[in-house]
Amino acid sequence: MDYMIERVKAMKERLEDIDRILSNGIQDNKMVASLSKERAALEEPVEIYGEIVKAEENQKDSLEMMKDEDEEIRKLAKSEYEELSKKIEEKRKQLEIALLPKDENDSRNIIMEIRGAAGGDEANIFAGDLFRMYSHYADKQGWKIKILDSQPTALGGYSLVSFKIIGKGVYSKLKFESGAHRVQRVPVTEANGRIQTSTATVLVMPEKQTIDIVINPADLQIDTYHSSGAGGQNVNKTESAVRITHKPTGIVVSCQVERSQMQNKELAMEMLKAKLQNKYDTEQEEKLGSERRLKVGTGERNERIRTYNYPQNRVTDHRIGYTMLNLPKFMDGDLDELLSALNEANQADLIKEETEKLKEKMKDEG
Repeated sequence: MDYMIERVKAMKERLEDIDRILSNGIQDNKMVASLSKERAALEEPVEIYGEIVKAEENQKDSLEMMKDEDEEIRKLAKSEYEELSKKIEEKRKQLEIALLPKDENDSRNIIMEIRGAAGGDEANIFAGDLFRMYSHYADKQGWKIKILDSQPTALGGYSLVSFKIIGKGVYSKLKFESGAHRVQRVPVTEANGRIQTSTATVLVMPEKQTIDIVINPADLQIDTYHSSGAGGQNVNKTESAVRITHKPTGIVVSCQVERSQMQNKELAMEMLKAKLQNKYDTEQEEKLGSERRLKVGTGERNERIRTYNYPQNRVTDHRIGYTMLNLPKFMDGDLDELLSALNEANQADLIKEETEKLKEKMKDEG
């Protein structure tokens, strides 16, 4: 805890410096924006630290009151001392979390892609179920959804659906959804009532205003085609839909939601850049060798993260051993309980990482 207190004291001094600079008035708008952003990052831990200091001072007063000759006053002082001890412990835990490295993508919108994987028609139907689940959750959060591309199937699902979710803190809530989602149930296509296991993959990518990915036009194969609806029915007489293949990586993106070919191409390029950035970020994380359970996934089929078991009315997240026994509620978009559990597990892993880094630093200095 001492290292945390020293760190937050330095943050408090920096916060005071920033307030002095801003109060003097600055003409440089970029500097004002930069300092304001830095201030926002410092404010929470400094505020929590102030509450800890105040509680510790009150605790000293309670300790003195516990020496009073009046028994009633001593009892009240002891009760207050114990309550303050609990408060200080809670605030220290909050401070520990507030000092964790911030994910710069947490406030961003996302591009999500859901694909039917193993299981044929049933996998595609399940992909549609997942799309509806995330759509319901987005509605509950007050977020907006914009479909970028979809390949609906005759039975009501999707072999692929790509969409953007726009709102406050979208990535912070949904960043751990990437991976293979497995469903166990009797498919509508199963005449004998046998339970089948199928999978759909989910890929979550933060939307970035500027992406440091340089794409050589010579590396792209761009195809145009007619937009189509379920069952291949043409909904557009012109070739407005765009498919882009990035030849070096084999990544393919497509968009057919706009009437203009140029608009579809712009959206497809946005998706391609997000996918290339995601690929780069994943490779960098693998090089760092992080041992966290909740690495942001790539959406690969072998990254099984969750099972939706309909006969047992159960959803289980395998990364943290979380189980919820109300599958219909979950599929209706009631995801907060699980998403909170995933976030808490990630915070625990980050605290462990930061503690190990501190031990190594102290070892090197000692």
